[in-house]
Amino acid sequence: MLYIVTILTVLIVLARNKRRQQRICDSKRRLNGKTALVTGGTAGMGLEIATDLAARGARVIVACPFLEEGNQAEKTIISTTGNENVKFILLDLSSFKSVRQFAAIIKSESRLDILVNNAGIGNSTEALTADGMNFIMQVNYYGHFLLTILLLPLMKKSGSPADPARIINTTSMLHHFGVYNLTKEQTGKHNFLRRNRFYATSKLCTALFSRELTRTLDSTKVVANTVDPGIVGTGIFYSLGGVAGFLAKVLFLSLFSSPWEGAQTAIHLAVDEEAGKVSGKLFRNCEIAGNSSAISSNQTAKQLWDDSVKMVKLSDTEMIEWLAVA
Repeated sequence: MLYIVTILTVLIVLARNKRRQQRICDSKRRLNGKTALVTGGTAGMGLEIATDLAARGARVIVACPFLEEGNQAEKTIISTTGNENVKFILLDLSSFKSVRQFAAIIKSESRLDILVNNAGIGNSTEALTADGMNFIMQVNYYGHFLLTILLLPLMKKSGSPADPARIINTTSMLHHFGVYNLTKEQTGKHNFLRRNRFYATSKLCTALFSRELTRTLDSTKVVANTVDPGIVGTGIFYSLGGVAGFLAKVLFLSLFSSPWEGAQTAIHLAVDEEAGKVSGKLFRNCEIAGNSSAISSNQTAKQLWDDSVKMVKLSDTEMIEWLAVA
């Protein structure tokens, strides 16, 4: 009982501090003529981000692997904002085939100015994907890595030095507990604790990706930054399963950020003029935050990049397209 009381006390203190420090995006910038893509843009923070961008006049594409949820989100965003230029497209990040099919559809767009890699899962009972990869790692990181690489040519075409296209990768404060090790990621049976370690590692990789992408691109036409939204009460906690998942969501939603609050820093990165002038940075609470030691290693970031290119099996054509952008 003392252990539970101690945990609750710490959570309440953290929640009070968070409430005092909570900031919202105050930019009034319009996005007419721009196109934005939000993965996981059909629920939770992703839906809030997509709705905000649509309200600013952007063409918004939302993606998720659930047909009914996606169609409903499209209708909700349109009815909420009055912007009918909103489209749902099916995307399963646990399948590289699906990612490539989705990217082929997006490439037919005339432009892509904002890419918000927001989709993610927490705990999961599935160990490996059809591609033979850890399920959490592929959905949260490798799927987004491949998608971003495939869409970069269109983003570079859309951006300019005065107004670069923006890539926004969503990490988590749990990235501090991640440890990148390619061999351990892909092997072994995964119990509850190990699966949550995979979540932390996937978020560590996400932050490292933004830094190495910035170094590799060497372009003023596309910027890539990472957002840490803090602790947000969303449906991701249902992945804990049963009563535990329900109680976790209620607890975190009560004590910490709502999805709307959690979405504010990603929105800031998407629209704020000053945020568009930097790349490879970690943002928290609508401002640049210092990089943790976990994401400060250039060597680890480079190793992750090289491993990722191999893991997603870029074709010769995809590699040529990428090298033309880099």
